[in-house]
Amino acid sequence: MSLLCLLSGPDWQQEAGGSSPPQWKLGAQCFAHSEPNDQRLGLSSASGLSHKFSGPRRPGFGDVKYGQRRAAGTQQRKIQCQTPFQVRDRAVDDVTWELTEAPDSTPARAGNPTGRANATFEMLNEVPEDVLDEASPQAQELRRKLTKGATVVFVSAGYPGKRFIYERAAALGVKSVILDHPDSWSKNLVDEGIIAKFLPVDMSQSSEEVFKEAVRAISELGQDGITGKADGVVTFVELSVPLTSRLAEVLGLPGMSPAAVDAARDKHRTRAALKKAGLPTPSNYLIKQGSELKAAADAVGFPAVLKPVSGAASLGVKKVLNFQELESSYLEVAEELGGLVISSGALIKAATGTKGVNASSVVDLTVLLEQYLDGPEVDVDIVMSDGDWRYAAVSDNGPTSEPYFQEFWGLCPSLLSKQQQTELKDLAINSVKVLGFATGIFHVELKYTSNTGPQLIEVNARLGGGPVRECNRLVWGVDLVEEGIFCALGIPARPCSPPAPYTCIGYTFVNAQKSGKLTSQATAKFEAWRKLPYVLSSVPLARTGDTVVGVKDGLSTWLCELVVTGKTSEEALKYFLELENDAAADIE
Repeated sequence: MSLLCLLSGPDWQQEAGGSSPPQWKLGAQCFAHSEPNDQRLGLSSASGLSHKFSGPRRPGFGDVKYGQRRAAGTQQRKIQCQTPFQVRDRAVDDVTWELTEAPDSTPARAGNPTGRANATFEMLNEVPEDVLDEASPQAQELRRKLTKGATVVFVSAGYPGKRFIYERAAALGVKSVILDHPDSWSKNLVDEGIIAKFLPVDMSQSSEEVFKEAVRAISELGQDGITGKADGVVTFVELSVPLTSRLAEVLGLPGMSPAAVDAARDKHRTRAALKKAGLPTPSNYLIKQGSELKAAADAVGFPAVLKPVSGAASLGVKKVLNFQELESSYLEVAEELGGLVISSGALIKAATGTKGVNASSVVDLTVLLEQYLDGPEVDVDIVMSDGDWRYAAVSDNGPTSEPYFQEFWGLCPSLLSKQQQTELKDLAINSVKVLGFATGIFHVELKYTSNTGPQLIEVNARLGGGPVRECNRLVWGVDLVEEGIFCALGIPARPCSPPAPYTCIGYTFVNAQKSGKLTSQATAKFEAWRKLPYVLSSVPLARTGDTVVGVKDGLSTWLCELVVTGKTSEEALKYFLELENDAAADIE
């Protein structure tokens, strides 16, 4: 009787010659790890297929023989597997049944009156490794089931628009705990039944005090029976990534290396790491004080870009063409950075009535001068697991508004050639690895330059902002929120993506084209757009009568977040550009 060992994943093709390493086959601008055709079915003689477990097992669970399906209680019945794929599906079904339906002898405990083992780590020891390694819908459903009942701490809730993260966690059955400043909007999610608990921590304290208080609060989880002890800790907020990595380390939970996080947050250290590894990187110079401007100009040349060594959302970023512009821009950027506060985990400009923590007490506001990079900008969203990449998708960013590099729009899948996308994907993945990351989700920004090809802008060790989650979910069927939760729980992340996109998505933030006051005609259009068949969402970001800044007068005001769908990326681009142009005149 033949033994059928299933190795999952789409096909790959090796380049001619056969001596070079496998080259991953591009599937409509989406990349996924895969196995070779001739190894999809490995044949050997045996009288059944057994999965061996890497850890302790429950009595009677042991080795699962395919061709037999365990039924409720002790009854068993024969299953005739017609194809290798049915064999695999039976394996996943058997494990899923054992974990979610079969009687369990685990003793009852506080917060777990049924006696079922909710701890993800316990259940992971029960699951065959090769089943969890599959990138298949059945294996993905099993991974989802493994999250049910797990206690996950989310460090910083972010702004209210990130509510979808906690809704998705709730749908998975996760007992979510949010750790944030006492006045966070997210504390109300407890009453709504979306999260299990809110842990208030004064985020205006020193980093060391915040860390100590967070460790104490997380360590006390499970005592009241509302949640268990923390199974994982994660964040989807840029400025909380360093804290989260340190919490995972001290609590002994899966997480990113603090050293890798620090290197990614510091653009100067990122550049140094890439240069040491032989990867392309622009010339740069760290400026700690004004007296170093001349040395920086001599080292980098012009045009150049002045930016904070660690920042977010393009705040404090400006293109300079000569030394005079560098001098004036340095003072401008220093003043802008000095006026930033952290609110809901984001860097924003302080304004009357704005609540937040002074950014200088949390973020390094030293600036970096680096070589200007031309060419189209892209985002590469990556899922890393067990030391290697498991998913990578390239999306276009529309031309940014110089000299401040403000983003206008995005498009998924990318319109760039497959060759360009492959080069960008390779640099993005290699950059993540060089920095020392092994697991997590990453939003990597790059440019494809006219002279030197792909160049890294920055590595963000978290989910991208705006509609990034929806783009990956709708276009490629990959939910980066659940993949991030898997990583936080130590569950192998193996996204299952199709060979061709399900749809094409375009989005824009509808920037004000001129300065003035927003009219009621504009806001009425934002509402009316929702009724169009190709519009997925239209979320106003400004109100009638608001004073707005045009693109020619500085950082322009975002008026509306508009997301559309099309049969092709070109069609999606056409749709949102037409709507944006239609609203351009509605400012007086």
